[in-house]
Amino acid sequence: MFKNVTMSLADLLGKEYTNALVAANYAIGELSLGEASALANDKVEFYPEAVQKKNSEMLALVGKQVIDPMPAVTAGAPTDSFRKAASRDAAPVAARGYYRVGEDGKLYFIGKSEHYHASLGHAFPGYRLIDRARALGIPNATHNNTRGHITRLCEEKLIASVNGIDWDDSEAIEKVISSKEPKVLNRVINLETGSLAVEAGFKMMLARFYKLSPEFPEPKYAGKTPVFFVMGDKVGGVTANYHGTTTLIQTFRGLWDEIRAKSENAEIYRVVPVSINDIADFEAKIKKYNSGNYKTAGFMHEIILMNYGGIRLEPSYLKRAHELCAEYDTPTMVDEIQSCMWYDGMFQFRLYDLKPDFVIIGKGFPGGEYPASKVITTAEYDNLNQFGALVTNGQEELASLAYLVTMKFALENRAVIAENCAYFEERLNALVEKYPSKFTKAEGAGLLAALHCENVEEAKKFMGELHERCIDASAQIYKQNCLPAVLFKPPLIADRDAIDFICDAIEEIAK
Repeated sequence: MFKNVTMSLADLLGKEYTNALVAANYAIGELSLGEASALANDKVEFYPEAVQKKNSEMLALVGKQVIDPMPAVTAGAPTDSFRKAASRDAAPVAARGYYRVGEDGKLYFIGKSEHYHASLGHAFPGYRLIDRARALGIPNATHNNTRGHITRLCEEKLIASVNGIDWDDSEAIEKVISSKEPKVLNRVINLETGSLAVEAGFKMMLARFYKLSPEFPEPKYAGKTPVFFVMGDKVGGVTANYHGTTTLIQTFRGLWDEIRAKSENAEIYRVVPVSINDIADFEAKIKKYNSGNYKTAGFMHEIILMNYGGIRLEPSYLKRAHELCAEYDTPTMVDEIQSCMWYDGMFQFRLYDLKPDFVIIGKGFPGGEYPASKVITTAEYDNLNQFGALVTNGQEELASLAYLVTMKFALENRAVIAENCAYFEERLNALVEKYPSKFTKAEGAGLLAALHCENVEEAKKFMGELHERCIDASAQIYKQNCLPAVLFKPPLIADRDAIDFICDAIEEIAK
């Protein structure tokens, strides 16, 4: 059972701020002092026991018709590719917990947390604090120059957690924030999507080779050709990595090949794939690309390759790769857009004891309530002006509040999260051992999981049978050289009953 955190806005945001908030509401004639004070100080239960029990009880209804099918009243106006991929039956009518009622009237289990956004499921009770904040007039729309109290508080709590500091240890937090030492994560840039966050980190790496603007000083490696390392696929290509949808970053994963080829021929930048969990390959390439006119500009990686079969990078491999990067003055970027929040302590790289220069987070932190991603970096890479990496809407106060609610719940439930992660791994490994003709391997870590099949057709069939049972899962059958894997990522609030439900369904299909 998860711990039911109980907090008010005043508890989470501080009395000084909420006292001012109450006074401001009274001053503009919106609410009485009593009404505003009640909104600010009345406590909300984040995940009551009754709600947890209700989620477990509803597992029996998954795949069943719970309402009449909804008539097709509109088809929208999508592009052809979106129209082809659309699944109107599964589109949401309403959702709660780890469930979604589709337009076909059936109850669905969100086995991928709506593609990694709904970390606490749908309609998480703790997010009622956002409704109260909105009722108190807390604006979401702000400007980069007027970052509000909640966003500034969120930045401090992120720096605390990313460095393993207790939220209440203000002295330690301030010491970290003021540090100029390498590898000390103490800068936050607030953006909206993971793509923009990765792009901002990429620009900070690039700024050591090219000037953002003419008035900037000469870059450290001006004249050198920057070389970016990414995770390579099984055939030596670049399709195993995924770091967003901006144009240049898409060239890192095999799209816009003509642009990439022309850029490499002109020695503007180069993208080099490194072999998965092969440290000898990494050592050879980092030596090669730090000679002549080449200079390694950055190593960008996820820890679980959820866009390539859920393969898990080994701790020993990443530790040594990061050490080599430090030796060759090469910044490291851990892209945790998909993995952040789903582990004990919220940051998977901390479980690996890594010391990256950039950490990219999003998706799981705001729990699907708002698009809100972050770059967390060091003083050393604080090398762009304000307009070099910003997005106008990145400082949203209610989005920052969603972060704080999600983080508080996750921190208070670290032990339960760790236990459930281990249990899901244990059950999937047991299924692989029991049904070797169906599954060749269990990959991933914790709730980020993948089951590998003999071939792509078997993976596609397995995914289809899960979908027939209204359990969300995915197989990356759209890729060349794709791995025959079916991917899962149940919400953080998935308890043992939910994990057993998924695994029992897999076993029934495998028999």
